Amino acid sequence: MYRVRVFGDPVLRKRAKPVTKFDEVLKRTIERMIETMYHYDGVGLAAPQVGISQRFFVMDVGNGPVAVINPEILEASSETEIAEEGCLSFPEIFVEIERSKKVKVRYQNVRGEFVEEELEGYPARVFQHEFDHLNGVLIIDRIKPAKRLLLRKKLMDIAKSARE
Repeated sequence: MYRVRVFGDPVLRKRAKPVTKFDEVLKRTIERMIETMYHYDGVGLAAPQVGISQRFFVMDVGNGPVAVINPEILEASSETEIAEEGCLSFPEIFVEIERSKKVKVRYQNVRGEFVEEELEGYPARVFQHEFDHLNGVLIIDRIKPAKRLLLRKKLMDIAKSARE
């Protein structure tokens, strides 16, 4: 199992690098990430959240775990919806985020094969949330400044714990 990096850790702000080797090391890393995600009752976990600056994440929105490697969002609907999101890198913080309701995505699986699919609703939301992590974008970047100000004390406490 991995230690989840929290807000304040510099790895969360970096743009992750593409995965180029689809080997046993990657498979074991993904298995450990899935174990970590379940341990913390998450539905998604991106590699940067466990200190790995590479473009992959795992998610499970009810159909079993999926490894998403080198993802792209090909299309995002202009129709959006607002829903509350949490993040393992922001313990005990939940904020309302506006995201596209539907996305058309392409990614590679653990064998390096390309997968293309359309996601809608909750699966689309989770995909977009984890995709953001690969670009150094965090949930607090997607909320209004006034809301961020209200969370300032909690964010400072989380950032302090990242340095310990």
